[in-house]
Amino acid sequence: MSGFAWSPTPAVIERAQLTKFLCLTGSRDYTELHAHSVADVPWFTEQVLRFLNVRFDQPYSSVLDLPRGPEWPRWCVNGKFNATESCLNHDAARMAVTWEGESGNTRQLTFGELREEVARAAAGLKALRIAKGETVGIYMPMLPETVVALLALGRIGAIAVPLFSGYGPTAIETRLKHTGAKALITCESFSRAGKQIDMLKTAKEAADRCPLVETLIVVSEQTNTPDGTFRWNNLLGFGEAEHETTSAEDPLIIIFSSGTTGEPKGIVHTHCSFPIKAAQDVAFHMDIGPGDSISWITDLGWMMGPWLIYGALILGGTVVLYDGAPDYPAPDRLWKFSARHHLDVLGISPSLIRKLIEYGDPQIASHNLSKLRFFASSGEPWDPASWWWLFEKVGQKRIPIINYSGGTEISGGILSNHPLAPIKPCGFTAACLGIDADVVDDSGNALKTGVGELAIRGPWIGQARGFWNDPDRYLKTYWERVPGLWIHGDWVEKDADEHWFILGRSDDTLKVAGKRLGPAEVESILTSYPGVIEAAVIGIPDEKKGTAIVGLCVARETNGLADRLRDHVASELGKPLKPERIHFVSALPKTRNGKIVRRVIRAAYLNQDAGDLMALENPGAVECIRNLNT
Repeated sequence: MSGFAWSPTPAVIERAQLTKFLCLTGSRDYTELHAHSVADVPWFTEQVLRFLNVRFDQPYSSVLDLPRGPEWPRWCVNGKFNATESCLNHDAARMAVTWEGESGNTRQLTFGELREEVARAAAGLKALRIAKGETVGIYMPMLPETVVALLALGRIGAIAVPLFSGYGPTAIETRLKHTGAKALITCESFSRAGKQIDMLKTAKEAADRCPLVETLIVVSEQTNTPDGTFRWNNLLGFGEAEHETTSAEDPLIIIFSSGTTGEPKGIVHTHCSFPIKAAQDVAFHMDIGPGDSISWITDLGWMMGPWLIYGALILGGTVVLYDGAPDYPAPDRLWKFSARHHLDVLGISPSLIRKLIEYGDPQIASHNLSKLRFFASSGEPWDPASWWWLFEKVGQKRIPIINYSGGTEISGGILSNHPLAPIKPCGFTAACLGIDADVVDDSGNALKTGVGELAIRGPWIGQARGFWNDPDRYLKTYWERVPGLWIHGDWVEKDADEHWFILGRSDDTLKVAGKRLGPAEVESILTSYPGVIEAAVIGIPDEKKGTAIVGLCVARETNGLADRLRDHVASELGKPLKPERIHFVSALPKTRNGKIVRRVIRAAYLNQDAGDLMALENPGAVECIRNLNT
């Protein structure tokens, strides 16, 4: 593995929120604290609640109870806690939300203004007979009203169901029906790459198909909205509502996973699960505290949207939202946005960086990123070329990349970098605090060396409270392969320095001529070759090898490139691992948050059922792949 690319300076260590937490807990260093955090989970969780200044209406009697085992823990037992109170009770004059639209317009809300808006929206929701425990969909881009809607639902004890802003009517209908949603909150339209997207039309079509949806609430600048809808401005005219007293374990939010195979999974989180774990990670890994600003290029329908909102606001930080295409109207839009709002942390995905690399280095030159302290990334493994471009060209070797990986079911990270330790390219410094992560074999035995499954031993407060109305599927997905052990589905290894590296999804693993390897290893070699922009690798049945490697690449030019790429992989990995075929495509199928979906690619290539494609950004790419192997 490569050596360290970045090490913290004394100034970085001194100002870190993690340093403050080490002092609070009396720990010498991260290693000692992590060991204590997994050996005594209740102690650690109580320290986190104390550090976050979490506000309980009624104290809990115990932090953790396990009457049904680690699969179904109970947290903050008998405690009364509404997460929105911890999000809103900060200095009223401090900035809570900053928003920039694609046109360049901006809006801001202080904590005082945000608290008032949330209280008014909560009163309006109550006036529409939306009650505690009922579900409500939010189909919105990243607007200030999106933040208000999310918090207002939590304030009255209702359950938010965030929906990706790019979904079509069928995808929305499926999720609204699955959760029994009583209302849907949407907006009239939004802009992407200069084009107006008619959001209301899609939302109304979906809502009309759902008999349980009684009200369609619309954020609109128009005086009138279509029949059967209720204007957001009118919602704010019913006074202000106090927060509902909720139990710590009352459901707060249902976040759907990508759902690229089978039915989408509605992942349930409570008031004391998702917000607490999000705030913990935003503080200790992204180093956000009161008055610090953080942005993530994401959507409310993906975990990182609610994670950004809850995590930053609980800490008294500023949520900075960008609503638009990150390379419009010019390739430098993202860096211009970061400089304009003096961001402390900018969260991106590797796939976005791969896209921006194509525009070349000049996009960076004219923007002052001196205030930016950290990049952060999630969603997929890095390829080295993209990681180094971001670190060297954009960050000038000064700004570290906080690589962060976990999932919706985790409420955040399993593995992450942090501000107190050196960072290796594409790797992870450690398991997150409170997460007893391990590398295991198929039987759940810990591996000292080599590649294995990413597993978690023991519960953590952000753990999913199951799938909505489907507990058996939840247990089967994560707990049944090795009883008592959470198997996450990622292939990982640790190097001699105890740094972690994710090699891809374990169900995407290739076993060629008896050797097992992750597709990300081959993909990194392919994308390191000049002219290759992106790559996806799958395995197909082969009589001699068992599995043959097939690569699909997006490239600038393809003349004679396939053979050169096959030879390049063979020279790097050995002749037995030489790809059987290399194909060139104009685009790879991805989820809306940028993940390449190898299972869909493999199914399409073999002319098998590719499953639910609603969550794909570009479903047309699947048909192109089907034609490759005919």
